[in-house]
Amino acid sequence: MNLCSIASGSSGNCIYVGSEHTSLLVDVGISKKRIEEGLRSIDRSCQECDGILITHEHSDHIKGLGVISRKHEIPVYCTKGTMEAIQRMNSLGKLPPDLFHVIEADRPFQIGDLQVNPFAISHDAAEPVGYRINQGEKSVGIATDLGYYDEYIVQNLSGLDVLLLEANHDVNMLQVGRYPYYLKQRILGNKGHLSNETAGRLLCRLLHDRLQAVFLGHLSQENNYEALAYETVCSEVTMGENPWTSSDFKITVAHRDRISDLVTI
Repeated sequence: MNLCSIASGSSGNCIYVGSEHTSLLVDVGISKKRIEEGLRSIDRSCQECDGILITHEHSDHIKGLGVISRKHEIPVYCTKGTMEAIQRMNSLGKLPPDLFHVIEADRPFQIGDLQVNPFAISHDAAEPVGYRINQGEKSVGIATDLGYYDEYIVQNLSGLDVLLLEANHDVNMLQVGRYPYYLKQRILGNKGHLSNETAGRLLCRLLHDRLQAVFLGHLSQENNYEALAYETVCSEVTMGENPWTSSDFKITVAHRDRISDLVTI
């Protein structure tokens, strides 16, 4: 089982998750060209993709959906609320309605040899979800665009082999930055995004000896930078009430403009 971040950030998100027999994309918020180039670099292609899992309808997660779905006819999996929100958009062009497959949070489903477990997240979107994807005892989790976390989120992300977790902003950078007040409040609110510190505290709840890799994703272009996100999360882990330090785990930042390493479980 593999995971690779093709792009991650406030400007666009696309993640590959696959096995020897099944290939999935989680979100397609970048151009078709970038998606195809990213897949090609790990010896995959859009033609062999078995499904696109959509977390929610914001443009940085679905920007490439219209072109990709029309060109390659890849099945699209999303909640009813997300589907209806996407279908109301004019920017994507006409989407083939028979490509959509409606899913529900907390109702697992199968694509090839991968089990997909959607779970509800708190974000200012129609019906957003994160994903836990299993192949037998192997599992990866993708959790971005979280306003906050609770025991339900911790339960859905526990025992993973690989995790891509949002570390969207530095609170101080956001507060003194140029964003208007209403947007700052939205980002800081319960339907906004996880700060670096909050991501670190959540990660402390999820650490275990089998955790192979952690990607910090969905960094804000305006209110964060890679070194700050990395150092803040690592500091929370090392100083947290757990038996580990950050050096015990492979923690890296998923880049907005280039592909990450392919992690194999």
